Amino acid sequence: VQLQACGGGLVQAGGYLRLSCAASGSTFSIKVIDWYRQAPGKQRELVAAISRGGSTNYADSVKGRFTISRDNGKNTVYLQMNGLKPEDTAVYYCKADTGMSGSWGQGTQVTVSS
Repeated sequence: VQLQACGGGLVQAGGYLRLSCAASGSTFSIKVIDWYRQAPGKQRELVAAISRGGSTNYADSVKGRFTISRDNGKNTVYLQMNGLKPEDTAVYYCKADTGMSGSWGQGTQVTVSS
């Protein structure tokens, strides 16, 4: 499985961005797609996840502001980020979990100015 993430950028606090993660290859094997983020000097953390069946899970810090969704026809998962805060600044990564292995996409930088 190969993943291509995009959609990051610079936005003011309170603004919004939509990240995309397009999967290719053995997409039928993907069980869950996650979005992680890593801020400078911090550990990578799970932000949101969506299963093949559409079940979603969010970190407490983004609940009510971020929405993860998927378009199975396009093999793409989206992360809609509203009400962005400076503490959301990080490199965001998507990950595909097949249950036996995980594949990471390249990161996309999100910077939120105050």
